[in-house]
Amino acid sequence: MRRPVGIPTTSALEDAWQRRATVAAIEAARTVVKVDGVIPPGTPIGRLGDVEWGWLVAAILFGWISTRAEQATVESIDTELAIRTSGLDPEPWDAGAVVTILPELAEMPDIDWAKPVSEWPRETVTQFLLTAMRLIRKAMTVRDISERGITRNSSATVIARQANAAAGGLLMTPSEINDL
Repeated sequence: MRRPVGIPTTSALEDAWQRRATVAAIEAARTVVKVDGVIPPGTPIGRLGDVEWGWLVAAILFGWISTRAEQATVESIDTELAIRTSGLDPEPWDAGAVVTILPELAEMPDIDWAKPVSEWPRETVTQFLLTAMRLIRKAMTVRDISERGITRNSSATVIARQANAAAGGLLMTPSEINDL
């Protein structure tokens, strides 16, 4: 299907936001590394301590996240989704869930871990992959059903009640008000 000239694709828009987020992250890091910053310019990277690394990483993350939150607002999309979407393959959000299942996966019975996977019988490889898929699916489900997200320390219900109260309304969520 041909697209009309001048109408950007969804992937082109996402790429533009990714570039903006990257630029913001770099600019934020540069605010830490300057004459009156936490890290003087010209400091060899190998001489940075944990505190200096922490300042750099925090600045980079905050710069990137603030741009992704801006994207969520401009495009009226879920902030959590915008922040979790990195454009990388695999997504770090998914890789983190996979890492959590590795200890349990390593406890699988009847696997000769001394052999390379290429020497495992077909049935063992099949059982290994099915177990990995089941554990990954479970980890991602647990990750995704939490009401707490990256951008909030409270549940969505608590935030809704607080927002209503701050606006002079009842200490109830909109769905609770509708139930009255």
